[in-house]
Amino acid sequence: MFGRFWLSLLLFVTLLLGSLSNAFGNAEEFDSRDFELEPPSLFVKGVKQSVELHCLNPDKLLPYGNQLEIIVNGEKYTAVFEGGTALIPVIFDRKEPLSLKAGKFVHTSLVNPMPLWWSVIPPLLVIVLALVFREVLGSLLAGIFAGAAVAGYYTSGLGGIVSGFFKAMDTYLVDALYDRGHISVIIFSVVIGGIVAVISKNGGMQAVVNTVSRKANTAKSGQTATWLLGIAIFFDDYANTLVVGNTMRSLTDKLRISREKLAYIVDSTAAPVAAVALITTWIGAELGYIEGALGTVNAGPEADIHLSAYAVFLHSLEFAFYPIFALALILIVIYSGRDFGPMYRAEIGARSGERSPAASAPDIDDEEFLPVSGAPLRKINALLPIGVVVLGTVAGLFITGHDPQVWADPDMGFGKKLSLIIGNSDSYRALLWASISSLLVAVLMTAAQGIMTYSKAVETSVDGFKTMMSAMVILLLAWALAALTEQMHTADYLAGLAGDTVAPWAVPVITFVLAAVVSFSTGSAWGTMAIVYPLMLPLSWELSMAAGLSPADALPVFFNVTSCVLAGAVLGDHCSPISDTTILSSLATRCDHMAHVRTQLPYALTAGGAAILFTVLSSAFGFPWYLNFPLGILLLLAVVRLFGKPVDLA
Repeated sequence: MFGRFWLSLLLFVTLLLGSLSNAFGNAEEFDSRDFELEPPSLFVKGVKQSVELHCLNPDKLLPYGNQLEIIVNGEKYTAVFEGGTALIPVIFDRKEPLSLKAGKFVHTSLVNPMPLWWSVIPPLLVIVLALVFREVLGSLLAGIFAGAAVAGYYTSGLGGIVSGFFKAMDTYLVDALYDRGHISVIIFSVVIGGIVAVISKNGGMQAVVNTVSRKANTAKSGQTATWLLGIAIFFDDYANTLVVGNTMRSLTDKLRISREKLAYIVDSTAAPVAAVALITTWIGAELGYIEGALGTVNAGPEADIHLSAYAVFLHSLEFAFYPIFALALILIVIYSGRDFGPMYRAEIGARSGERSPAASAPDIDDEEFLPVSGAPLRKINALLPIGVVVLGTVAGLFITGHDPQVWADPDMGFGKKLSLIIGNSDSYRALLWASISSLLVAVLMTAAQGIMTYSKAVETSVDGFKTMMSAMVILLLAWALAALTEQMHTADYLAGLAGDTVAPWAVPVITFVLAAVVSFSTGSAWGTMAIVYPLMLPLSWELSMAAGLSPADALPVFFNVTSCVLAGAVLGDHCSPISDTTILSSLATRCDHMAHVRTQLPYALTAGGAAILFTVLSSAFGFPWYLNFPLGILLLLAVVRLFGKPVDLA
């Protein structure tokens, strides 16, 4: 009896062990033909990374619940396979072997992890070179080459430095281009350039300008007309600057408005309105940078942002303090009849009949934006194509994001429904549909009216494509740099560096100041976005997660940082004497360049100071946007009233 008990117990234990063995898989059944190991392209010291173990015969895993007990660096690990692939977490702190054993499958390789501090070298090199040489294109290339060489060394030794140099071109740049979203951004941006060229040449844009400026007969109304034109030509800052500056110059001279004031209004409407309007030549680049950051953030654990790049952009407008304050400050100055700083002296001189100094630089070739000879100057030739691209984008967002269940939910508010629809939409498809349709309408309208032949209209649109090429090259390099910094875990390094000293609420302000400094030093808002977006967006999320914020609480910080990169870039652009739009504003208005810089600087810094204050209030204390913007405008009113002196605007 006693012997039977032990025999039964032994049989039970044997069956139990067999069952457990089946549950986790008998690894001895697998051999080298069943697995393939894919390590990360670069191991980074002290960072948890995943090695991918691919089962080439996934059907063999089914009896074991897709689980298999393996040995990783001498320790047991239960690998869970999904879709035939298991992610094996590893951390390396020194140069050592990576060993993995799954049954008869054995893999051993030597890992030389890169020290994490090396990850900051590429973006830091880009920033330093951009500040020193005031040139973005070469700086981005240098950063990519340096990062690829470092990654190559820690992957393949000394020979990897040379191969990494070439990998910068044949891998990072090609991969940046070989992406549906990136291609969509490039196509949309160049098509918008074509639309701007066609509606400029067919006289439509000039007709809009003439209509707005026709009733201006006083200094106040002349400045207001200039501001309105700057808002109306919202889709491109270059077109805005050149068209408004050249068109309004003779009128403002007649009304005794200083060239400095004209240059200020032109410059301070061009970039701000192009930065925040929903459909502009800027939006493609902005969405590209945001999309790249979302890819980096969503690659991390528990960090999935279920929003499209366009939805993130729309949310970021709640924090677009500098662009809105800059636009509002112009109106405050106009309607208060007050100016301060060097602008006051310039305006007093103009009212007394003194001529503002003309630009010392040579005239700019603005023929690209002038109508062809004999163009009839009809507003519809500009308004209809612009309407098609704006309304077409809205329609495209609804079509691609429409969910009948969301729309039919009676318990959900309209704003929430709209947010979900836009968040689920394919913004790239919507933008492509709208821009191509708009270009087709512009070309056909121009040809049908005999303003240009069909072939000439197409040629004009192609010329417009070319104007966007330099910006697209910068964008492509920025994408490549973003991929490189993601591979090198730059955000992890910066988050660890600042984790104990920088609170998440302070990141937007730091971002704003950094973007402004880079933009001021390089003179390029676009180049600044290319440098700062890939760096600060992932960092803001890393710091928020490290501080213990939930994804829902981290999103407002992310939106704020998204806006601060753009806002800081525009502020630095306005203050910099080497800024492209600042120079174009001086040339288009025929104002002395340094006189324009000196007179605009106090206004830009005033709006910038207010933007910093309300960035802090929004991020640290949670002030809502519907309080921030009115309070900010009231603050600007108080500043102009306190420091401004009255100028006769009769």
